Amino acid sequence: MRNCFLPIGFYLILALATISCRSDRQPASPPNVLFILVDDLGYHDLSCTGSTYYETPNIDRIAREGTAFTQGYAACQVCSPSRAGIMSGKFPARHGITDWIGAETGTAWSQLGRQTQLLPPPYADHLPLEYTTLPEALKSAGYATFMAGKWHLGDAGSDPEDHGFDINKGGWKAGSPNGGYFSPYENPKLADGPNGENLSMRLARETAQFIQDHQEQPFFAYLSFYAVHGPIQTTREKWKKYRDKAENRGVADHGYVMERRLPIRRVQDNPVYAGLVEAMDDAVGVVLNKLDELGLAENTLVIFTSDNGGVASGDAYSTSNLPLRGGKGYQWEGGIREPFFIKAPWLKDPVKQCATPAINTDFYPTILDLLGLPLRPEDHQDGVSLASLLTGGTIPDRPLYWHYPHYGNQGGDPSSIIREGKWKLIHYWETDANELYDLEADPGEQEDLAARYVETADQLWHKLDTWLNGVGARRPTSDPDYSEDRARERMEQIRAELWPQKEAERLRYLSPDYAPNADWWGSEE
Repeated sequence: MRNCFLPIGFYLILALATISCRSDRQPASPPNVLFILVDDLGYHDLSCTGSTYYETPNIDRIAREGTAFTQGYAACQVCSPSRAGIMSGKFPARHGITDWIGAETGTAWSQLGRQTQLLPPPYADHLPLEYTTLPEALKSAGYATFMAGKWHLGDAGSDPEDHGFDINKGGWKAGSPNGGYFSPYENPKLADGPNGENLSMRLARETAQFIQDHQEQPFFAYLSFYAVHGPIQTTREKWKKYRDKAENRGVADHGYVMERRLPIRRVQDNPVYAGLVEAMDDAVGVVLNKLDELGLAENTLVIFTSDNGGVASGDAYSTSNLPLRGGKGYQWEGGIREPFFIKAPWLKDPVKQCATPAINTDFYPTILDLLGLPLRPEDHQDGVSLASLLTGGTIPDRPLYWHYPHYGNQGGDPSSIIREGKWKLIHYWETDANELYDLEADPGEQEDLAARYVETADQLWHKLDTWLNGVGARRPTSDPDYSEDRARERMEQIRAELWPQKEAERLRYLSPDYAPNADWWGSEE
């Protein structure tokens, strides 16, 4: 059993007092739920998790007033599988959405010219309708249900309204904001606002309005930002603020190194991304302030997390996840470890930080437990309630599993992962080789211990392989057209052309005369 980090005085009190029963963890009246999910936000993209560049006072408030899990995980290193994990309480290998919906597989993948050894397997293209999702479970308990923002869990017939949401503002098949971050949005589920209106702020206002309209009944509000996914955009004012901040801190000569497949960002100094982060944090503040204004804050469970790691390579090359390795799409901690905050205001003496590993499939049973509703283990099969951890208790030891048999657009490899205790084993499907890391001693995953601890690696791989077989996980296959020569040429081109391009782009964002276009992506009239 693992304990969260607590002051010594707590244990003295605990020794003299009776442990609280479950009813002591519940409020007197049915509480509300505000679930905030940010797209592509890295673990270190917040002030409260160590960034000295980005500014996030509103999100920091959630962490400060609740419990911050320092080893909280997404269910996958990319979005759709992770989001399906939140909705279903099931790991991707079980629910079948193992890549972002829309990604190519099989021979269609090989035709993209990536020059990889394997063909990714097919995956489910929507959240199964037979599942009882988290909003459906809450709706059956009398909750009004609402979502604003990104869905990306299926097309028509598998929209949010088909999975338990009474009201949907902006959720459809798209995984990124088609019209960018300023109106017009080009979103069939969200009416355009005035030209230049900010998308994150609009989603927050829609959420605040729902809360105001439903304050007399328990509600579940799911604010699922499109931010901070690319295309990264901000206003001239926010860009200048962070451009000046980067200059005052001193701009490094180089911002990238080569990872295994792509250059990867090593510094947080992108003023466009920083402005996008701040705008999202401003929007969070709107909703938190509405709870305060209506007197609902003390009876509202607030959860904050991200769907995968920050984009350090591929996509918009937005941020750095150091000291964690990798980022979105990668098998290392930078791809799967997330901000993970739970604030249940009615709890007595909540723990401020918890180091017990947790994963986003745990939110489903945790929410039910904190609301005093029956758990549904037949539904949230891969989640456990974290409620006891919030007040210093424990949960049984367990392994955590990940399965991503695809190539990430960001440079990640087809792989599967098991974490048990301090150990993390990564199995690579290209080579059938394993990497083993001691995350207590080496959270940056710099020293592969598989050759030193052979028995541990073998045991973990056997457990992982057995679990994958048990849930019917699909695995990649060899590409008969793979050419080592073509793969080598592609890597040489990436090193010779793409890497320098990214270094130049980074400095261009920081140039005093930078301007993306005449109206700053439509934010100016």
